[in-house]
Amino acid sequence: MQSHELLREVFQKCSAKQVAAEMDLSLSTIYKWAEPDDGAGSGTANPLDRIEALLKCTGDPRIVQWICQRASGYFVHNPKTKNQPPNVILGTNEIVQDFADLLAVIATATADNQISRSEAEAIRARWEELKSVAEEFVVGAEVGNFAAMKARLRK
Repeated sequence: MQSHELLREVFQKCSAKQVAAEMDLSLSTIYKWAEPDDGAGSGTANPLDRIEALLKCTGDPRIVQWICQRASGYFVHNPKTKNQPPNVILGTNEIVQDFADLLAVIATATADNQISRSEAEAIRARWEELKSVAEEFVVGAEVGNFAAMKARLRK
């Protein structure tokens, strides 16, 4: 989906007039954000396009992480797809091991019945790693990387 298409859908739920008023911008500017910025139309680079350009030129994922935090969420990188099908058992074991590692960090942090700032950061770091490993497993399942393993198990 293109950014202008997303904004067009967003403005169906939250009116462009309301957005213009709350952001202190002209209504025509808001409407232009919801049009293609292909040089031929009347669209203009919208905030989503500008954030994307900023991310590309800086290469700094903290920009996306910051936005996700403002939306009460967290950013997890999509895993790089592997050329060879992963082993289902090894993938499952990796998730279980990473979860165990997270629990160990939590257990250590809570041993004194409190969690310091550095302990909270360590918990967050392990959690982010676990989410990435789990996402890689799920993506592998979605694209059928485990199909060959499943076929062998049926024999």
